Order: sequence, then structure tokens, then C-alpha cells
Amino acid sequence: MPIQQLPSHLINQIAAGEVVERPASVVKELVENSLDAGAREVTVDIVSGGQKLIRIRDNGSGIDKSELALAMSRHATSKIGSLEDLESVASLGFRGEALPSIGSVARMSVTSRVAGADSAWQVETDNGVLEAPRPAAHPQGTTVEVNDLFYNTPARRKFLRTEKTEFSHIEKWVRRLALSRPDVAITLTHNRRVVLQLAVADSDDARLKRIAKICGEAFAEQAIRIEREVEGIALAGWIGLPTYNRSQPDMQFWFVNGRSVSDRTLAHAAKHAYRDVLFHGRFPAYVLHLSMDPASVDANAHPAKHEVRFRDGRRLHGVVSQTIELALRDTRPGGEVPVPVPAAKERFLGQGSMPLAQGPSRSAYSGTSSSAVRETLAAYGQFAAPSAPAGGASEEAAADIPPLGFAIAQLAGVYVLAENSDGLVLVDMHAAHERIVYEKLKRSYSDRQVVRQPLLVPVAVSVSENEANLVEDSGDTLQQLGLVVDRAGATSLLIREVPTVLRNADAEALLRDVLSDLSEAGSSNRVEDVIDDTLATMACHNSVRANRLLTLEEMNALLREMETTERADQCNHGRPTWTALTMTELDRLFLRGR
Repeated sequence: MPIQQLPSHLINQIAAGEVVERPASVVKELVENSLDAGAREVTVDIVSGGQKLIRIRDNGSGIDKSELALAMSRHATSKIGSLEDLESVASLGFRGEALPSIGSVARMSVTSRVAGADSAWQVETDNGVLEAPRPAAHPQGTTVEVNDLFYNTPARRKFLRTEKTEFSHIEKWVRRLALSRPDVAITLTHNRRVVLQLAVADSDDARLKRIAKICGEAFAEQAIRIEREVEGIALAGWIGLPTYNRSQPDMQFWFVNGRSVSDRTLAHAAKHAYRDVLFHGRFPAYVLHLSMDPASVDANAHPAKHEVRFRDGRRLHGVVSQTIELALRDTRPGGEVPVPVPAAKERFLGQGSMPLAQGPSRSAYSGTSSSAVRETLAAYGQFAAPSAPAGGASEEAAADIPPLGFAIAQLAGVYVLAENSDGLVLVDMHAAHERIVYEKLKRSYSDRQVVRQPLLVPVAVSVSENEANLVEDSGDTLQQLGLVVDRAGATSLLIREVPTVLRNADAEALLRDVLSDLSEAGSSNRVEDVIDDTLATMACHNSVRANRLLTLEEMNALLREMETTERADQCNHGRPTWTALTMTELDRLFLRGR
């Protein structure tokens, strides 16, 4: 066949193969157009999973009559006009392919009215054939109707799934878009039934309520608000507590300059921040908005704009990971308000095992009275002993009670029972002490430079020539990580020194993982992660064990340490360290007041 120019209709259908994968793709493109037009209200009406009808209505700026036909042609847009605009694009759409691509595989009409116009105007297209504009009744804004999607491309239609499945994809995208723009009211209907109706959310409380409707009440109740800006990179949103985790990464929402994206750099940064507080194989949940200079983000990296590229991914990774990690550090009893630890209690925990007494001064299982507890606590000197039980304490007395209260007993040699101003606190003493020891080991290790240990027999590693070159170029970086590696040949390396704490680790596997990270991202946290795993194991082995009876003084010292230890709400494996029952919950449990 000789080379020939393809007809415009066929070109549009080829473009539709990239832009219009399924009905959800149509919804995404059209709703993004509405948001770009400044709409404050968007209604999405779906019939038969989008195969029969997709209708998007908005109250945005609208399209002028003289531009309606042009809007239906390829590569026609009001969002960019030069290469400089493309390199710093801030709008969700910018290619000008959505309307003509959709119109080439469906029967479509566009009705629009701009501010100050006497009437609205409508254009229709069928199989790519555009009719002349005609007047219509419509308020300011735009309505796009897409009927019989893929009616003229039967092969594409056969790939569509059931009505329920296709609508689930539509609903997923609408929910994502609703999370990206809380300032816009969004309504979604299916077969004339309202499925989702969200009002404008213009405050943090309202935005959290919107998130609760989309991600569930459980997430909203266990989410932490974060907001931080570093060197022109602003990160804001909500991250789930480590105790709220998922078996799949299905509740991880990233928005870059308002665009919903999937990005490995961002996902890895968040995963790294949660590394100390989650079970292996579990995934965190979060809704995070990243704002930065549009010129530092390439939004033109994917045909459907699902992915972006960052000009400085390494710096971005560091900012994101550090911001989330800082927020997780305050997941401890009392939150961001640290409770001072009496100097006398420092002896409770050294750098190694806990120097506990071998036996309790009184039976840990006895029903110790509140007055006896207060007498013990009065000896502390730095804690005010309440003059009345927590349930009847005055506001001043309650304010003097620490977040975890004061110990009253030990249950089955496993749990510490305490009373605070709200009610009953239960603490898993091994999990809590494990976190305390781990954090102290990490601080001790980070306070001094990495100590390297020479290997008695250097470990020979066979690598590719590119990896060997990478070792030569990254010698300083490897030494900072505690690795001394020499090149012994074109494709061979010798590991001569490793961090002392990792002297029993698999040096070859460690080096290969580090080289893989350096090759892909230019940096590596691999050594740090392995060291943390080693310190976590040491902490586990040196923590107080179950069936160890503690004195009241030791129990209270444990509670005070928890209140000043970062990430104390979870142990090193992601298990919760404590829980509480308020007096209201206890009264409800025992039917008091009925």
C-alpha cells in the first residue's frame, strides 16, 4: 500500500483508542473539562453503565457560539498556546483531543451558554459528522451528552464489561475527582438513581466529611491532617493511622497540582515513611495533595494523563517521605503535646534490656485501691496526685493527669491497666516497651557516624559492567551508607567493609539491592532499612516479656515513657500498643443510667 494521508475521521478514532478506553474515560475527560472551565457544580448522569448515555452538566464559563464547532476539531484548545505553556501546564486538559475523539465513536451533542449571552447554542456530531450550531435553552455553563458509545466500532464495544462493572469504574473516577476538588459540588446518578451527592467542602471539617463519604467513616476517624511546605513543594491532606491499614494499595490517592495521578516515586516515599509502623504485606491509606511549580512536572507523560514525570524526583521523594514520617512520629498518647518524664524514671530503660525488679512489691493481680495508687504516685513528686477518682475529678485535677493516666493493676502478666481522666486504659506492655527500646536504639545509632567493620575475607560479587561503573561513580555515597566496595575487574567487585550492626547480614544481597536503588532513583534507603530491621529485632529480644510481673512504679514509668516516645501508638510490627474505654462506653456496656 502506498503512503497516504489518513482521513480525519479515522485519525480521531485512532486517537479515541488512547483517550476513550471505556465509559469511565469519557466521564474523566469531560468532568476535567468542566473543572477547567471553573465550574462550581457538576452533575454526572449515567444510563446503562455509560453505554447508552453519559451526560455531564456544569455551571462553568461555557463555550461561545463562534467556538463550538472549533471545540469539536482535533488539537483545538484554549488552555495552551505555546511550548512555554505546555511545559508549565496547570490545567487538567490541554491536548484538545477529548471532544473530537469521543464524537468519533458516539453520538454526541454539546450545549453551552456563556455569561451575558442571550441564549445557549448546541452542536451535534454523529459518526464524526458535525452539524451547524443551533439555539437552545440552557443556563450558563455546558452540557455534553454522549449516546450509544462505540455504536460504530462494534469490536471496541465487545470489550466492554457488564453494566455494573463499567459503572463501578465510572464511580471510582468520579470519587477521585471529588477528592481532588472539594470546592466543587458533585452529583452522580445511575439509571436515574442518585448514587453520590457531595456539597461544596470549604473547610477542613467539611473536607474530612467528604473524605468520609468517599473513603469511609473508619478512615476519617483514624486519619491525621498534615500540611507542610519545603522549598516550593507543598504537601497537604490526610494520612491514615498505621492501625488503619489495607491488604491492597486501594486507598492511596495522590493529586499533583489538582491532577489525580499514579506515581511510583510518590508511592515509594509514602511506603518508606510507614516502614516502621506497618506489618509486612500491609498498605497505608492516604489522600494527599502535592502542589509545586508546574514547570517542574511533566504532565504530558501518558496518553491518558494518568502519570506524570518529576524533574527532581529524588528531592521530592525526600520531602514527601520526611513530611509523612514527621506526622507519624506524633502518633503517641497525648499526640503533639509531650509529657515530661521525671528524671528518676530514666533508670527504667537503658540502651539494652530493661533493669526491672525481679518481682512486684505488691501483687500485680490484686485489686489495688485508688488511694493506694495515689500514695505510690505521690512519691513521684512531679505528678499531681488527684484527690478524687477520675470519674469525679475536677477540671483542674483532670488537667494534671497524664494522657495514659496512672497504673492500677497488671492483667495476666500481659496488660497494664491504668485510669486516666476519661476512663480505663489498657496497654500491651511488651508491644509498648518494644517501641520504646527500638526508638532509643535508633536515636543512639543515628547520633554517631556509621561504624564500619572490615570483613575478614572480602566478599566477591559478579556484576554487569554498568553496575561496576556505578560503584566507581558512587564510592562516596556507598561509604556514607557504611559500605566499602572496590572494583576488582571489568565485571567484579569486592566488598571490604560493612556497617558493624550488619556484620552478619548477606553483604552480596545488600550491595545488589543498593545498586538497584542507585540505578533507578539515584539514592538508596536500603542500608537504613536493613539496619532498622536489625535494631527492631534487637528491641524485640530486649523488651519486657509476657508474664513478667511489674511493680506499680515500673508500670507508671512505662506509661510515662510511652507518652514521650515517637510512634508509641504502634509496636515495631504495626500492632497497637494501647487502647482505651471511656466512662461513657463503660456505662453503656453495663447499661448504667437506663
